[in-house]
Amino acid sequence: MIDKSGIKARFDALAPFLNERDRRLFAASEARAAGRGGIAAVAEVTGIARSTIGRGLTDLRSGSALCSSRVRRPGGGGKPATETQPGLLAALEELVQSSIRGDPEAPLRWVSKSQRHLSAALTACGFVAGQKLVGRLLGRLGFSLQANRKTREGTQHPDRNAQFEHINATVADFQAAGEPAISVDTKKKELVGDFKNGGRELRPKGRPEAVRVHDFVIPALGKAVPYGVYDIAANAGWVSVGMNHDTAAFAVEAIRRWWHELGAARYPAATKLLITADCGGSNGARVRLWKHELQVLADELGIAISVCHLPPGTSKWNRIEHRLFAFITQNWRGKPLVSHQVIVQLIASTTTKTGLTVACRLDTNSYEKGIKVSDADIASLNIQPANFHGEWNYTFIPRLFNASI
Repeated sequence: MIDKSGIKARFDALAPFLNERDRRLFAASEARAAGRGGIAAVAEVTGIARSTIGRGLTDLRSGSALCSSRVRRPGGGGKPATETQPGLLAALEELVQSSIRGDPEAPLRWVSKSQRHLSAALTACGFVAGQKLVGRLLGRLGFSLQANRKTREGTQHPDRNAQFEHINATVADFQAAGEPAISVDTKKKELVGDFKNGGRELRPKGRPEAVRVHDFVIPALGKAVPYGVYDIAANAGWVSVGMNHDTAAFAVEAIRRWWHELGAARYPAATKLLITADCGGSNGARVRLWKHELQVLADELGIAISVCHLPPGTSKWNRIEHRLFAFITQNWRGKPLVSHQVIVQLIASTTTKTGLTVACRLDTNSYEKGIKVSDADIASLNIQPANFHGEWNYTFIPRLFNASI
């Protein structure tokens, strides 16, 4: 007579401490000790399939269980959802792009959409992804889901979310047509010299690099003004490092240099260019010089230049912050920026596992502050405001008389 109650008692006591292979071997050992009818009895009281117990008996007879630390045989188990559902990871990343928040220079990013809502949105797209799977995939993408937190992002415009949707749709339209779409901004100005730079780097123990105690500008070196251009489709950055002031003329010159060195070759058939930018700073929506210089650039290149500004108070949502500037900061952490040439080299050496490449050049031109743009110059602009918030979204059409400008 097989003691089923004894087998069940032993299994229940040990089960919490056994992995899949250990449970299989335990069941096989009990079945072998029970003799005839042991497999059926053990399967009944433990719930382990007879075929699994049979494999366990084979392992015990061959001794293979002693020669391997594997829980399953090679190739065993279910395939990852990203393999059985091609496009799942890309679809999830697309859903959370408009919800990125937080400090772009922090190692973690987080999303404001819940895992439940993301799971439902993926289901609507034809995928099968529960909340737990979404959580694992978010971690793989570098996101973490966090609770709400009070932050000050400036005045929240009632059409803020609608403007983000407009920007995303416009970028998607440009990319679908094979036209260039870029994100631009000025990175934080940096003191040039042997000053302390945040972060740490490997050095011989007890021999940190000596830097200045006080952060005062060294007149002979001045500051570095990095202005970035991020090509969204190509995942490629361009940075002009200025030595003077961050003005609209400097910003447009950086875009001009990007186009002549990279953009024109990458998009030889381009008929238009999309620029996404913050609502303030040198590329602000209300900066007259910014608009004047962009009209001049449109005339020079002979292509339409469209601009979409991020809503007020959302500068940290700019793609260039997360896709380019964050990695530049990580790349030069702990390294004193002793010269403009060092800054250029450190920026140009920035790469990521996802394929980011960065080109960088020094802009030695001098840019004056306080340049006035007359009403007549503004009136001469061939600018077409969009139907939705024309003050944020507008296009410069090349003027017929651009040859005389």
